[in-house]
Amino acid sequence: MQDSHSPSADFSGLWIPLVTPFRDHAVDHAALAALAEKLAATGIAGFVVCGSTGEAAALDEDEQLAVLATVARAAPSLPRIMGLSGYHLGKTLAWVRKLAGRDLAGLLVPAPNYIRPSQAGLVEWFGAIADAGAAPLLVYDIPYRTGIAIERETLLALAAHPRIRGIKDCGGDMAKTRALIADGRLQVLAGEDAQMFATLAEGGAGAIAASAHLRTESFVQLLRLLAAGRLAEARAAWRPLLPLIEALFSDPNPGPLKAAMAAQGLMQDELRSPMTRVPPERLGRLLAALGVVNRP
Repeated sequence: MQDSHSPSADFSGLWIPLVTPFRDHAVDHAALAALAEKLAATGIAGFVVCGSTGEAAALDEDEQLAVLATVARAAPSLPRIMGLSGYHLGKTLAWVRKLAGRDLAGLLVPAPNYIRPSQAGLVEWFGAIADAGAAPLLVYDIPYRTGIAIERETLLALAAHPRIRGIKDCGGDMAKTRALIADGRLQVLAGEDAQMFATLAEGGAGAIAASAHLRTESFVQLLRLLAAGRLAEARAAWRPLLPLIEALFSDPNPGPLKAAMAAQGLMQDELRSPMTRVPPERLGRLLAALGVVNRP
């Protein structure tokens, strides 16, 4: 087994979980490339491709590989984490093996949705996926999507695996977050945008934040201030970002985010069903809250 406990397996800093632009029901690769190139210049750590913000559940495998290739061409110097999900272990392992040659910094893996296995089953699930892949694995703890919480003891057991290196923490349990930070074996990344300040102030390694598509440099600066322990300055930088985060999650993500970027001319305001656009009666209030002027 390859040992991924190496300096290259570092998930600290700010990662952008990229949206997937669409135009006329197809992936808009030109808009995606332009977005990746634009964000790459802001000081972010890297990209998460085909996560929930990227509507990966609505993309087939060929589309996901094409999206990954576009991001790699547009921003070759930045590392890429690939999101994956599912509940059929055999198919998931086959997909992991197919991704093995794609020059990935990591795989972002949630618990299997729908099944709600035991904690022992979760250890088997994550262990098998980590064994099958060449890239380090980040556990995605997000009970409101998967239906199962990954318990503290389970995460600490998973931390012993040489390829399991971090966690995207959407579990909503600050005591568990603190325990993982104190243990030190997993890099803890805030996965809920509104919890970013608290997680980083407690010693978390970074964040995967959809909101940071907008005002990206401000989010980058926030993380730098927190990493340096400059809490008073970090608080001053954080407060203006809270209304942005609240507005971007006023409807299911990435609806508000795509609406905001469409208003800026960066992409079409298009999502794949069952995701829906922000309703017209709320769109004006959303854009006003974000300080975005709708381009004609």
